[in-house]
Amino acid sequence: MSRASRVIAIVGAESTGKTTLAGELQAALQRDGRSVALVGEYLREFCDRHARTPRVDEQAGIAQEQTRRIAAAAETHDIVIADTTALMIAVYSEQVFGDRSLYDSAIEAQRGCALTLLTALDIPWQADGLQRDGPQVREPVTALVRAALARGRLGYSVVAGTGPARLSHALLAVRHALLEPSVLDEARANPRWQWVCERCGDAACEQRHWLP
Repeated sequence: MSRASRVIAIVGAESTGKTTLAGELQAALQRDGRSVALVGEYLREFCDRHARTPRVDEQAGIAQEQTRRIAAAAETHDIVIADTTALMIAVYSEQVFGDRSLYDSAIEAQRGCALTLLTALDIPWQADGLQRDGPQVREPVTALVRAALARGRLGYSVVAGTGPARLSHALLAVRHALLEPSVLDEARANPRWQWVCERCGDAACEQRHWLP
């Protein structure tokens, strides 16, 4: 498996535990003896440096830098945990500015990831300065993320639950995604699990991890 294909991408609406989950995943995988890099959210760094949110003309540069940092980390580590990707910049560009121009490059970058984890909306919203717009944006943002992944025919796993259960769900998906190709092909042919919708609990309505 190539280094680029060992990127674990965490996406989701604001205040859904992406950063916490990223750190927990890094620590858990390091305990397995793996070399694991954690690439944080460049947007947060941008907002802290400029004391403001980005303009529409700055969005593409932020997305490109996020993708560049992930690729650089993949060159020197066995696994990269990406605490958000360019896909989220594209989603917020549409949500905030009505700009859909960043999707093609973001979806292409996402396609190189071994696994996309989508954080569910089952934990309470918390304020975080310039990084948060409010709990009312979480559902529409999640809908845009799902729609973008579907357009790109990109599989993803929903991570739900609280505390250790949330990490356990994520680790199950990660360890499955990092299986060797021959084992992974067998797992795809003989699935032994289902992904459950975080809203209604009906497994039949949640997008399966592997798209046809």
